[in-house]
Amino acid sequence: MARTSSDIALKAREADGASVRPKARLDLFKFVPFRLNRLAAEVSSALAVEYQERHGLDIPAWRVIATLGFRNDACSAQYIAQCTRTHKSTISRAVTALLNEDLIERVENEADRREFRLQLTKKGRALYEELFPQLLRREDEILACLSAQERKQLSVLLGKIEANLDLIQTSEEADAKEAY
Repeated sequence: MARTSSDIALKAREADGASVRPKARLDLFKFVPFRLNRLAAEVSSALAVEYQERHGLDIPAWRVIATLGFRNDACSAQYIAQCTRTHKSTISRAVTALLNEDLIERVENEADRREFRLQLTKKGRALYEELFPQLLRREDEILACLSAQERKQLSVLLGKIEANLDLIQTSEEADAKEAY
């Protein structure tokens, strides 16, 4: 069967059309990593109001206090950086500021006297004890749009993602490993 000039022209237009068609784009607003990151930033900012306005703590300082607050024992700044997924230099600056405010203190590591661990002072523990109920209340406000069943489902789903990424999911697990 012979090809006509119109057949050839049609094939050429189809080929040209394929090259000018817009390529599929990544819609960030449907991309789960983007959504999780944006959501985390907003929730973090919403919670920061509680400790920034009342106590002058920035987010990294609160992360240090929160990590030390849930621990039974002192821990390293490296542990805090790993646990909170915050750069070690940012944690180091927060540690220095909190040491100067007498909210945390260094204690010698019994196993390795070259290393110091961190723990809350009495003043730091009092601040933590005052703040965490306020933060839990704020968390409830943020999650108020979800039913009790939806909150459970969200927790289960987040746990599945954390497990898939091999993240520690409980403070007991973190304590048992002595590292994050």
